[in-house]
Amino acid sequence: MAADVAGYTRLMERAEEQTHTRLMQINQKIVLTMLAQHEGRLVKHTGDGFLATFRSAVSAAQCGLAIQEQTAAINRDVPAGDAILFRMGLNLADIIIEEHDVFGDGVNVAARLQQYAEPGGIVVSGIVAEAITGEVPATIVSVGDFYPKNLSRPIHAFVLHRHGTPPPPTMVSSHGRERPSIAVLPFAVASACNDNDSAYLAGGMIEGIIHVLSGLDELLVVSQGSTVAYANQRPDVRTVGRDLGVRYVLSGSVRRSGSRLRIQTELSETETGTVARTDRYDGELADLFEIQDRISAQAVSSIAPNIREWELQRARRKPADSLTAYDLLLRGNDLMLRLNESDFNRARGLLQQAIAEDPGYAPAWAYAAYWHILRIGQGWSPDMGADHAAAVRCSEAALERDEGMALALAIRGHMKSFLDHDFEGAAALLERALVSGPNLPLAWSFASATSGYMGDGPVAVLRAERALRLSPGDPFAFRHESMLAQAHYINGNHEQAVEWGERALRSNARFSSNLRVLIAALVALGRSKRAAEHAKALLAAEPGFRILSWAHRTPFRGALLDGVVARLREAGLPD
Repeated sequence: MAADVAGYTRLMERAEEQTHTRLMQINQKIVLTMLAQHEGRLVKHTGDGFLATFRSAVSAAQCGLAIQEQTAAINRDVPAGDAILFRMGLNLADIIIEEHDVFGDGVNVAARLQQYAEPGGIVVSGIVAEAITGEVPATIVSVGDFYPKNLSRPIHAFVLHRHGTPPPPTMVSSHGRERPSIAVLPFAVASACNDNDSAYLAGGMIEGIIHVLSGLDELLVVSQGSTVAYANQRPDVRTVGRDLGVRYVLSGSVRRSGSRLRIQTELSETETGTVARTDRYDGELADLFEIQDRISAQAVSSIAPNIREWELQRARRKPADSLTAYDLLLRGNDLMLRLNESDFNRARGLLQQAIAEDPGYAPAWAYAAYWHILRIGQGWSPDMGADHAAAVRCSEAALERDEGMALALAIRGHMKSFLDHDFEGAAALLERALVSGPNLPLAWSFASATSGYMGDGPVAVLRAERALRLSPGDPFAFRHESMLAQAHYINGNHEQAVEWGERALRSNARFSSNLRVLIAALVALGRSKRAAEHAKALLAAEPGFRILSWAHRTPFRGALLDGVVARLREAGLPD
């Protein structure tokens, strides 16, 4: 067992003597007592942690759970920023034992696993998980492959939680957060008569774009007042980046000729001054407010994917030992959504590392919940109950850290719908997500799914179409294309279901949900040969797929479910 105190350096900087005294009390009253009760041997203290050995993996797990439970209890009334919480890693291996130390590869693995644990959490190796399954009253959840530094092989890791134990106090930190930031500069006015209407329109454009950009969870937007000094100028974006501390700048111009308007925008990266994207919009002055709304929405739908891609490329260029929680989230999300099983397993390790790096970072928890939901949906879960419980835990942790975060609300709502079949509860959460993040495509997609499960095909179609309009440059738009295919299928539009299902297939051929809907739609149209080909592809992506077990867990119900089951069976899929 390798353990250390989360955020120890920060705690010591804030209150050195008090922190040291409290840690010594925890070591004496909890750590040493629990080690004695569970046949553990303290090898050594490591300044802010300790190293211990045990007679068995079961004893080690029981001891770790007891220490974490009691440590969390004494921190209940302590401010979150002052909580002393251990991270723990457990491994089972042969080791070299000396009088005051232990050595070996197995010890190194335990130490690396500890680095992936969140405060108050335990991460164990696969061999420990196997040894304690059924022997320890705890939930053991696989979180994929970790690739620790200086180890030549990946470690398949598991997170350990005692049944029914409340979570430890939330640690609030921000050192690992580096949300991309953007400034929207005053638009230049180029009008034949240089009238006030054009200037008014330019100001309205900026207000609308800032309002919509501010609704994106992943983007920090500089206030309009901070950019007024750049009016009637053409500043170097690199200078703006340094002055305002932003990574991106959006500039633009408004040109009026009679009743016709032309608005041009330019998105630039401030480190190099490179132009990432330019867009042009045309319209009639009579439709002023409609134009403002449309351009704001279109600008955001084109800006967001570019920024995400640039941020991912930036994170990929950084050395592994300098990655922040935000960088790790970008990398993990990219691997997760490829839906290649090996990449998918690696993604959870990166998300877990992001959580360990910054436990207060809500998006990392939200995407961790999404990972468990996707694993169930793809048919890759070795234990659906454990993945379900982990999805609940991670989604709740995200909302504890940011109760109004649109992404967390959307993922929690989809989980209620897809896993719990609580459609009314899901709809309430998804409505909150749409209010909080009206330009979040994933919220519209998940809202479409729930509408479809409730039998409202027309609304499901409209919501999936909205998701697609908001994500024209999304490399993972197959999620929204597939959702539109499902909505059309539920609405009885089988031709459109096939059209959008095939489009999603071209984007990602491994999305099991899309393959199932596409197969059913093809059979409904009498295209059995094509359906049988996709049935083989489904079994390649999900070898364990069986119609009856899928039918037991799917949110589809009634005549809709009966029809899909019959069509999947007709395509040759096994019961």
